[in-house]
Amino acid sequence: MPLPRLSSPTPRLLLRALALALAPPRRPSSPPLPIGFASPRLAVRAAAPAPLRAVLSADQRDLGMEAGEQGRPLRVGIVCGGPSAERGVSLNSARSVLDHIQGQDLVVSCYYIDSGMNAFAISPAQLYSNTPSDFDFKLESLAQGFHSLSDFAEHLATNVDIAFPVIHGKFGEDGGIQELLEKAKVPFVGTPSKECQHAFDKHSASLELDKQGFLTVPNLLVEKDKLATSELEAWFQTVNLSKEKGKVIVKPARAGSSIGVVVAYGVNDAAQKAEEIISEGIDDKVIIEVFLEGGTEFTAIVVDVGIANNSEPVVLLPTEVELQPSSSSDTKEDTIFNYRRKYLPTRQVVYHTPPRFPAEVIDCIRKGISLLFRRLGLHDFARIDGWFLPSVSSLPSAENSEKFGNTKYGTVLFTDINLISGMEQTSFLFQQASAVGFSHSRILRTVIQHACSRFPSLVPCNNAWTALSRKLQSSKQAEAIHKGTSKQKVFVIFGGDTSERQVSLMSGTNVWLNLQGFDDLDVTPCLLAPANGYFSSHDQDFSAISREVWTLPYSLVLRHTTEEVYAACVEASEPERVEITSRLREQVMNELGPALSKHDWFAGFDIAYEEPVKYSLQQWINHVKESGAVVFIAVHGGIGEDGTIQTLLESAGVPYTGPGPIASRTCMNKVATSLAVDHLTSYGVRTIPKDVRATEEVLKYSLVDIWNGLIAKLQTETVCVKPAHDGCSTGVARLCCPKDLEVYTNALRSKYQRLPANCLYRAHGVIEMPVPPPESLIFEPFIETDEIIISNKLENGSARHLVWKGENDWLEITVGVVGKRGKMHSLNPSITVKESGDILSLEEKFQGTGINLTPPPPTIMSEDALQRCKRSIEIMANSLGLEGFSRIDAFVNVRSGEVLLIEVNTVPGMTPSTVLIHQALAEEPPVYPHKFFRTLLDLAFERTK
Repeated sequence: MPLPRLSSPTPRLLLRALALALAPPRRPSSPPLPIGFASPRLAVRAAAPAPLRAVLSADQRDLGMEAGEQGRPLRVGIVCGGPSAERGVSLNSARSVLDHIQGQDLVVSCYYIDSGMNAFAISPAQLYSNTPSDFDFKLESLAQGFHSLSDFAEHLATNVDIAFPVIHGKFGEDGGIQELLEKAKVPFVGTPSKECQHAFDKHSASLELDKQGFLTVPNLLVEKDKLATSELEAWFQTVNLSKEKGKVIVKPARAGSSIGVVVAYGVNDAAQKAEEIISEGIDDKVIIEVFLEGGTEFTAIVVDVGIANNSEPVVLLPTEVELQPSSSSDTKEDTIFNYRRKYLPTRQVVYHTPPRFPAEVIDCIRKGISLLFRRLGLHDFARIDGWFLPSVSSLPSAENSEKFGNTKYGTVLFTDINLISGMEQTSFLFQQASAVGFSHSRILRTVIQHACSRFPSLVPCNNAWTALSRKLQSSKQAEAIHKGTSKQKVFVIFGGDTSERQVSLMSGTNVWLNLQGFDDLDVTPCLLAPANGYFSSHDQDFSAISREVWTLPYSLVLRHTTEEVYAACVEASEPERVEITSRLREQVMNELGPALSKHDWFAGFDIAYEEPVKYSLQQWINHVKESGAVVFIAVHGGIGEDGTIQTLLESAGVPYTGPGPIASRTCMNKVATSLAVDHLTSYGVRTIPKDVRATEEVLKYSLVDIWNGLIAKLQTETVCVKPAHDGCSTGVARLCCPKDLEVYTNALRSKYQRLPANCLYRAHGVIEMPVPPPESLIFEPFIETDEIIISNKLENGSARHLVWKGENDWLEITVGVVGKRGKMHSLNPSITVKESGDILSLEEKFQGTGINLTPPPPTIMSEDALQRCKRSIEIMANSLGLEGFSRIDAFVNVRSGEVLLIEVNTVPGMTPSTVLIHQALAEEPPVYPHKFFRTLLDLAFERTK
């Protein structure tokens, strides 16, 4: 089927036109796969070995050869993965680094270390895999392996100028990768191996901090096979804790990302939890330390701005980590900064940058971290965590008043040294850097350039890179002056007040950051919020007056929840808070500016301070119209998908992304969607029977009667329940009996934020619940699909492969559609192999867990069935009046290609690891995220012509 036309009169494939014709942003053309790489279509057997080389595009190689003495690109090798449980975070960090450093003046090659310590050269496209499981399965068919780590290091020595390790935890921060690179004489970003070894081990670091005169948290080291209860009892007594109920933190001595960190009460509980950490293989050394009651955690990024190896660390604006107890009674959790709170959206943690501490305390934190950086011999950048205990709190080890950390307001302690800080899109590095004038790209490039300046052998490379960067910048400025045109304004709107608002924030942030890379766009992020904020009761008035929109400065976007973004907007209007923040920002920038100006390569700060501006929704639309802007809608659910925003924008004549009001309204209603495509049976499209019931009715009447009525009407033994107007897997569950229905309805009645894993009859993961409860629920027959299993690697070295019995012939797929109205093009469908349960969880959809197969492998679905499936999807999209882009979830018959519709999402998830990204990268040639989002924006302009 031909694809939609773009503005050119010559027919071209939509995505091919995108990849080949769109003006590139401040990034290179999407690089081809390196020699020996398979095409994006998944193979199930390992590819034959082939020579290895750095991943360079033809344009980049030509540029480097032509530049000569006038400059050449710097070659950077990103190394990610690793053997620890943090390798998923490492993948996210590496993806973010790739997005923000690559350009015509900087060539990026990507490498991955798997859990078995095998090294691979990978395509940049592979970094967009969901998870290590997804990643590892595809390595054998899409990557090139090295015979040994030493071979890998030798390869780096000849193919990159500098390595950028982005491995968190073991082998990344313990000195392992650093020692490997040092032996091969490969320059790298970050701290040397010996210093890493001392700083990464929490017990060793605590001893060194004490030796250096810093206050430390009282702790005890527990090692494998050496745990003596008597010794633990003696320690409890020493620090004045009850042996029965004394509260302590138990954590691995050599791990990060809060993995394995738990609270324990008393000697026996502490001993048991220490043994669990050891037995689970997280670490064989465990720290037990006093729980700092009444204390507040903080974290701060430090960057070195000195000349060569003369360290001159500057600490950015620290962040206070405010932990809050769960607002619901569904689960009882200790209030600690654990893995989930650190990496998934939750209202149980709020960040404040700078902290709400007295000025003297903040100065103490910054001074202490600067001293630590120097004394521990750290390089380039790091993140250091600690605690502030107000004077009312007691600390057994604070008896020595001469030690660093005592202030008249309380005690400052430093606890964790992170040598490779997380670099996900909204990580502390970018939050704090943006508050003092650095964009994502500028802070990362500053760190890389400083690392280069420490290696005498890289001085010529760094100088050549600087020369090329300046030449390219001058060329861009001259081109802009010659064209004499202003930038096209784009407003990206996200948030809302539905249960999908946190995913919306992730989507909007990702779109905004990707579009920022285009020199011809002026992109403004915007938060859609309830008129009275997120802390008032939920009202159901969807009028334009009842919503407000905040246009956001750069730094305020980088938060984990919409509530936090909103609170930061409100806080930015409080005079006292504004004065404190401005003074601290000026102080930090006055330290950074003069030091960085001594470096020829520093291009200056590129983020100006701005204040958020509040509008009513209608005022904002008027503002957008007056600006001649286009709106990129990233609001999931609610007024973002039910046609409300689309109607308002269309009435004002403002172009926007995605389908129009009628299609949006139809697809928001799952029943209406089914009715709209019910006539397409002859085209291979079928729908699932539905029973819609008011939530109030379900909560009121006999659950046994309701259950019996459902299974009789739907002719099924198990039922799938979902909110009538929510998406993103919110509230979607498989119910097998009346007891399951009771558990589900109790969660709705009690307004639980989530259902714990495995609380229903069938095994499942955590289920995010809609709060407040939806007005109505949809019940459907649960469709049994064929289970796909990924085999383990065999002892003889045989590749892992898919195990699929094919008994039911039905699989669940999700597929993006892109194009103009009536000419929608189906991308390749994706199958996600679920890791737990029968329903994809929020994490599986948007943080990425499980294995994603795009397109379905030919061993499961023939090419003929695949093409029939895509044609059916296109017919369905055109019949529904979709345009721009959408995502269709369905079941597909792998023999016939027949499609059974689940739902249509007119504003699909656009987070960094969602399947739309996978599907765009599976096009030929691959379409990288920034170009994909630019296509969607250009289609919004096309609809107005």
